Amino acid sequence: MKRIFFFILASAFIASSCSNEEKKPADVSSIMQDSSKFTTIQWRDTAVDFGSKKMGDLVSISFICKNTGDKPLYLYNVRPSCGCTVADYTKEPIAPGQEGKINAQFDTKKSHPGEVHKLIYVNANNSNKAPTSLKFTGIILPSDSSKTANK
Repeated sequence: MKRIFFFILASAFIASSCSNEEKKPADVSSIMQDSSKFTTIQWRDTAVDFGSKKMGDLVSISFICKNTGDKPLYLYNVRPSCGCTVADYTKEPIAPGQEGKINAQFDTKKSHPGEVHKLIYVNANNSNKAPTSLKFTGIILPSDSSKTANK
């Protein structure tokens, strides 16, 4: 009986700690409900072409944003469109006039040779409640390709 109880307790703990759902800071939820706390955001680039890479390469892409408003900017719910990309981003409030960053890692092993078009969706406390779509593109060369990749 103790073993069953321990197994159930351990399973529940593991399941809760492996959740993929992003946890927003409590204050971001309230900020998103109050339009007086919205700000404006400007992206340096919303589309990046990483050139040609060989299958198996890991590609790093960065997107820079600037808080052009007069309230703190919060990035949240940053999610790539597929499992071949992982994104990390500025989680602290971005002060007016300051910049934030989204760093993405694209694993070409999880993709296919040829042209790729990938998206990262970003929510922020700006007046446009629709997520911003950040796009990156490039060409994946077969790993046995005699062509050289742009590094």
